[in-house]
Amino acid sequence: MDISFKFDPEVLIGENTLSMAGTIAGKYGSRIMIAADSRLDQQLIGRLKEVLEDSALSAIVFAGLDDGSSVDMAEKIVELSNASHCDLLIGFGGEKTQIITRMAAIMAPSKTSVFDLLEGKNTQDKFLPFLAIPTEGLNAFSTADFFLAPDPRNKLIKLIQSPKGLYASIILDSSLFKILSDNNSAANAAAFVMEGFFSAVETYCSAKANFISDAALERALNFYAKLLKNGSGGMNAETFAQAGFLNALGSAASCPGVGAALSAAINARCSIPKPLCSAALFPCLAERLAAARPEKMARVASYLGNAKAASTAEAAASVVEGIKRIMTALNLKTTLNEYNIPLDRLTAAAEAARSLDLTVNSPWTVSEEEVFSILKQIL
Repeated sequence: MDISFKFDPEVLIGENTLSMAGTIAGKYGSRIMIAADSRLDQQLIGRLKEVLEDSALSAIVFAGLDDGSSVDMAEKIVELSNASHCDLLIGFGGEKTQIITRMAAIMAPSKTSVFDLLEGKNTQDKFLPFLAIPTEGLNAFSTADFFLAPDPRNKLIKLIQSPKGLYASIILDSSLFKILSDNNSAANAAAFVMEGFFSAVETYCSAKANFISDAALERALNFYAKLLKNGSGGMNAETFAQAGFLNALGSAASCPGVGAALSAAINARCSIPKPLCSAALFPCLAERLAAARPEKMARVASYLGNAKAASTAEAAASVVEGIKRIMTALNLKTTLNEYNIPLDRLTAAAEAARSLDLTVNSPWTVSEEEVFSILKQIL
């Protein structure tokens, strides 16, 4: 069978690749807007602005986003970018900043509201070019043709279609990954790596997986496993950047499942950091993946360095204990019980997550009872 595969968008990976922002942005016009994470060092934001201005570009900064920001902040970005006649939007910061700025780029030329977008209005024809500069690496939805966003009216997760060609580029500058720096706790850094590992495992076992996704994700899994086994002293930013890119590449060719949906849903409903939600979900999702995809989970066991098992099924099952062992060593919780979340509070959120189209790619039938069983395990 003949195969043609083109990866879009262009991704620049490496230390100090931020210096390429002006060259990339200049291809789209002279007026640039930076939507920046308020938690970033002001010197970093100033550095990006200088890079753009050194390329003879005019840059304005909107620095009001963080993990607690509602997605309706996208409308403020649209208002400011349209008033300034911007030619390109830059999302500079963590995952929430990337989601909000991506929404703003889709909305800007079409006079679409946040709620139109959340309700599935078709906006595939017009958009403002989007340059992503993530400071927490890439995730499963970073380059996919859809992504997840919380509805601010009810804190339920929604799926948003992303137009082809939206991205001008993605700059993965490993020197920006402050989540792995010394002034962050080891557990915090490990949670981001564990979330990437969880995402790659689930997508690797997806019903939509193929040899292209397998090739990228097996390499990503190898990188993530090395980072986790090395512990807090081995959280290498360059390796993390490469793992994230391969995870995004594999996810674009395959698709995440119910685990990704539940993690985003819990985060949206309860404001618990999403990496911690993913880490808590990992062991119980791994149990189900081991039963549904034993051959692939046996391969995951080999990346974790688990002892050789007598059978494929035993090797697959050993992944659960391997994950728990690593989480204990890295001081990561396997439940969310310290947050005292009533199950009732997550009922609607979990059902909204289960009903998303992407959950059909989980390698077993995801019933309502199954979702609540998972929640009971982690709460």
